[in-house]
Amino acid sequence: MSATEPTSPHVMNTYGRLPIALERGQGCRVWDTNGKAYLDGLGGIAVNTLGHNHPELVPALAEQLGRIIHSSNYYHVPGQETLAARLTALAGMTNAFFCCTGLEANEAAIKLARKFGHGKGIEKPQIVVYEHAFHGRSIATLSATGNPKIQAGFGPLLEGFIRVPLNDVDALKRATEGNPNVVAVMLETIQGEGGIHEMRADYLKQVRALCDANDWLMMIDEIQTGIGRTGKWFAHQWAGIVPDVMSLAKGLGSGVPVGAVLAGPKAADLFQPGNHGTTFGGNPLAMRAGIETLRIMEKDGLLDNAAKVGAHLKGALQAAFEGVAGVKEVRGQGLMLGIELDRPCGVLLGRACEAGLLFSVTADSVIRLVPPLILTIAEADEIVALLAPIVKAFLAEPAQ
Repeated sequence: MSATEPTSPHVMNTYGRLPIALERGQGCRVWDTNGKAYLDGLGGIAVNTLGHNHPELVPALAEQLGRIIHSSNYYHVPGQETLAARLTALAGMTNAFFCCTGLEANEAAIKLARKFGHGKGIEKPQIVVYEHAFHGRSIATLSATGNPKIQAGFGPLLEGFIRVPLNDVDALKRATEGNPNVVAVMLETIQGEGGIHEMRADYLKQVRALCDANDWLMMIDEIQTGIGRTGKWFAHQWAGIVPDVMSLAKGLGSGVPVGAVLAGPKAADLFQPGNHGTTFGGNPLAMRAGIETLRIMEKDGLLDNAAKVGAHLKGALQAAFEGVAGVKEVRGQGLMLGIELDRPCGVLLGRACEAGLLFSVTADSVIRLVPPLILTIAEADEIVALLAPIVKAFLAEPAQ
């Protein structure tokens, strides 16, 4: 049978899609509709925590499908309390609101910050955000995002955001000095879409101290970094701090859409009935996915695996690209790694696909690897074996 190239003529042209359609998966491998196999270094963009077709997750979800998929937030959903209790215990926080996506979680966080400000008599609350940040594509989260390219064509953007550079506490102090309208600082511990830029642990501690001193909310977007990706449940835990608000999604449901915003004591009671809501968020199927994901992760030691295999993969990538002209840096933590090149490298997506490897490119010139947390050492070595020759051949070509 000859290979066929999938098309989607009735679907809005919002993605620069590669010419494949994935049909099934097993562990860290997927197969397209033509039967070609790929090693999954993308994990659905940090979503498929447990890989594909997990032998414990799939039966649990099938069992839940046979009970009830969706009810409504007019009624109690027992799984919400179970998952909220587990997440807040892991985070040292107070309560949770469940939604479907990271965008919704960040939207809820922004609303919490504004409600917090209005409660203090601030008519026009302002939130500090960061260069290179990515918080979503709604008008509010797009306004908080630090990428002019994806903001273009959607103005006017929402007011109320102050933008500062990463890891520069003096810049943060200057940007907020004498401003009584500041209510929160919103940041990613590692900026995913922005190019795998890391916030230093000492800087996170300084921000925490500033928020405490000024009665601001510290809001951490752990949508891509959370749920064990860096080797701790949440990446900010490497700095030994606790935020006031934390947004989660991506890996929380291992492929089932689950988003959450967690609140600590300063923000726990800001939302009251009628202040916020969702139709699909927190439904029984989504909650079962989140509960089972956390249970399996803990049982199988996936935080330790992410730390161990991630460190091995990072070291192997650094060794493979040492001294290679055009490779600027290998950075990241756990199984969230980026390889920055000195030129745009989107063309590598198709070349890697042909070689049987999936990943993404962010910030035009950063190869992003966010594979399932079940990745083995052998599979990490396979990623390097597939990726290194493709990158080296690309860099040997004349720069466009």
